[in-house]
Amino acid sequence: MTTAACNGDDEQSASGAATPTSTSTFEQQKLAKTRFVANAGLAAGATYQWIVKPYRAGKFTKGADGRTFALVKAGLAGAFTYNRLKAAVNNAKGDPLLSKAVVPLTAGIESLKELGTKLRKGEAGDADVGAFESVINSIKDAGKSAGAEVVDKVPSTSQLGG
Repeated sequence: MTTAACNGDDEQSASGAATPTSTSTFEQQKLAKTRFVANAGLAAGATYQWIVKPYRAGKFTKGADGRTFALVKAGLAGAFTYNRLKAAVNNAKGDPLLSKAVVPLTAGIESLKELGTKLRKGEAGDADVGAFESVINSIKDAGKSAGAEVVDKVPSTSQLGG
C-alpha cells in the first residue's frame, strides 16, 4: 500500500508541474521578444547616435574638431552595439519565429566584433560604418518580420562605458 501511495503522489506532481511549464514557456517567449526589442533598440540607437551620425558629419576625419572624443565614443558604441546584438540574439532563442528570423544574422553580428577597436583607433571607413548600418537594419527587419518591431533607443554615455 505504501508503494501505491507514492505512485499516486508522483502522478499528482507530474501533472501539477506540467501546467506551470507551459505557462512559463509562454511567458519566456513573451519576455524573449520584449528583451530582444530592448537590446536591439539600444544597439540601433548607439550605432546611429555615436557611429553613423558623427561619421556622416565628418567627425572622424583627421583634423576634425573633437575627433578624438568622437572616436572614443564611437569605439565604446561599437563594443556596446556588439554586446547588445549578441544579447538580442540570445533573447531571440526564446521565441521560435524570432529565432528563425535572427539566426542568419549571427555571422554579420560577429563581423562587428573588432570594429569597435577600429573605430576607436580612427581606422574605420565607409565600409565599416556601412557594416554597422547593414547589421542593424537586418536586425530591425528580422524583428519586424517576427512581430517584434525594433525602435532606436539611444543609451546614455554611462551605459556605453558600463
